[in-house]
Formats: sequence, structure tokens, C-alpha cells
Amino acid sequence: MDLEDYNTISIAQATQLQNELRKQLILSPFQSTITTIASADISFNKYETIVYAGVVILSYPELFPISCALAIAETNFPYVSGYLAFRELPALLKAWDMLPTKPDILVVDGNGIVHPRRMGIASHFGVVANQPTIGAAKTLLCGKYTEPAQSIKSHTAITDKTEQIGWALRSKNAVAPVFVSPGHLVSMEDSLKIMMQCLGRYRIPEPTRRAHEMVNKFRIGQMKEGYHSLGTGSGDYALF
Repeated sequence: MDLEDYNTISIAQATQLQNELRKQLILSPFQSTITTIASADISFNKYETIVYAGVVILSYPELFPISCALAIAETNFPYVSGYLAFRELPALLKAWDMLPTKPDILVVDGNGIVHPRRMGIASHFGVVANQPTIGAAKTLLCGKYTEPAQSIKSHTAITDKTEQIGWALRSKNAVAPVFVSPGHLVSMEDSLKIMMQCLGRYRIPEPTRRAHEMVNKFRIGQMKEGYHSLGTGSGDYALF
């Protein structure tokens, strides 16, 4: 199915596609060295169909912004829990295609396999783009977990019946956890280990926080559509 069809797809068709994509999901250990990590996010004005999408690439493990790509698209797919990819993925992939060099790992603001059909937006993106991805969500879509200890980096497993599907990770002392899960081409252990290296001063992990800031600036006109080089990866950047 073409991404253009996402605007007209029914919920039944979307469910069928998620089940088909699940068969292509690979949760294997990431074997390469990570030198860049990116995050993808969108912003939009309430009640409007225009979506402002962006992908920001950072050095790893330093987490200095290197480059970003920004794209505008229109979506008519409704906001329905469990089907976020059908609303956001076409815009995100439009930005993704602008990047001349792809990152080693992509973190998506949403779920990986913490999803009733194990096909959250991070997994969906990963399979479609053949890209290693991790989901980092602010709310729990499905599954259960025991509250982790209050100190940063404390974590517990998210389970669905007897299957582990992700992690509840304390990203800052005494704040609500974030929900981390493998998306595609990374293992359960990879998702936790990598995201632990992405924690900063805020509840939201640094890559997703940077992407969130960027697309909001884009939406209000402070940044323009297209590809932007942000600096050297050593802290020398001007747009953030």
C-alpha cells in the first residue's frame, strides 16, 4: 500500500496492514557502532489538517545537533489510539527522505512494540524505511508495569500477559517514567541501553526533546521547510 493511501484507508484496512507489517518486524541486536542518533516528531494546529514534521540528527553519545529536515504535509486520517502512524508517517517520511545521510538509530516520539498488534509508529516507520528504530512514548498504550524506583535510570519491564514488550524508564528523579520499546532492527536490551544514554535535564529524552522544539519552531514560522545543517556535532549550532 502506498503512503498516499493512508489518507483514505479505513480502520479495518489499517488493522490488516499492521498485522501484515508485523510479519516483517525484526528485533535483533544492533551490531554496528552508533555515532549518530535522530528523533522524529510532528507539530500541528488543533483542528487543522496540515502537519509539520521534522527529523533532527544528533551526535552520539554527545547529543549535539548536527542537521535536520523539515516537511509540511496534509493528513485527513483521524486521531485514533493505536493508529498514529497512519496520521503522521507520510509527513515524517517526507522529512526523512530529505536527509542526505541517514542516522544510525532513529527514536520516534511514540511506541514501538508497546502496541496491541506490536506495530506502533516506531515499528511501522522502521519496517517501511528499513531503519533501526526505538519508540519513546510519554503515555502507556498497552501492557502493565511495576512502578520503577524514583531515581533516574531506574526501570521495570512492561509486559502483556507473559511477553515483555518494553520498559518503563525513570528519565529524571521523581518524575513519571517514559515508555521505551524496540521499534525495528534493535533488541529489547538495545532499546533500554541506548535510551539511557539519551537522558538529560528533562523528563523527555534529549533526542525527542530536540525534535519537539524544532517542529514547534517550524510550525510558528521560525524555521523553514527543507534540509538544514546545524553545526559540526561539537556543540557549534545556531538554530537551537
